[in-house]
Amino acid sequence: MSKTAERGEQKVTYQEYLRWPEEERWELIDGLAYNMTPAPTRLHQLISRQLLTLFNNYLAGKPCEVYHAPFDVRLPQPQESDNQTSTVVQPDIAVICDKAKLDNLGCKGSPDLVVEIVSPSTFQKDVKAKFNLYERVGVREYWIVYPDPKTISVFRLSPEGRYGRPEIYAETDSLTVGIFPDLTMDLHEVFPLEI
Repeated sequence: MSKTAERGEQKVTYQEYLRWPEEERWELIDGLAYNMTPAPTRLHQLISRQLLTLFNNYLAGKPCEVYHAPFDVRLPQPQESDNQTSTVVQPDIAVICDKAKLDNLGCKGSPDLVVEIVSPSTFQKDVKAKFNLYERVGVREYWIVYPDPKTISVFRLSPEGRYGRPEIYAETDSLTVGIFPDLTMDLHEVFPLEI
């Protein structure tokens, strides 16, 4: 997990986060700052664009909305005010079906579906810290996309509020979205043949 010396181990809040330079991209998880650099690779961007396009086309005229990074998702603890929120993440893709959670700053509350595309610099954060965070705050469906070897692990929240065993999909598979049972994605459309 990439942390920089400028932010260190000091716990910070959303209010402090808003004062940081706009050209820097950060996430806060339980008050710890994580640097979002370096910029995503071209492959990461291609996969993100394809997934965003598929979700966006499906959601046209429907009440849910899809957003892509950089897009702040604030996940306050019950006792935290908005300014004192200690968790602000920027998922690669977030689907939100409750419009009351959306404001001009992004989303306040749990998205219904989150997609994170892993890279060497974000791997531990995506598969451990964010997995635990998204489960804790009740994200109904969490996708972890592995650009190489072109696979997606899909975690769905159980009625007990836990992620069970993942469903694993390869580039030759079709994936039916759990929160949208009438949306099936052919993953060969998501993963580019060559780059």
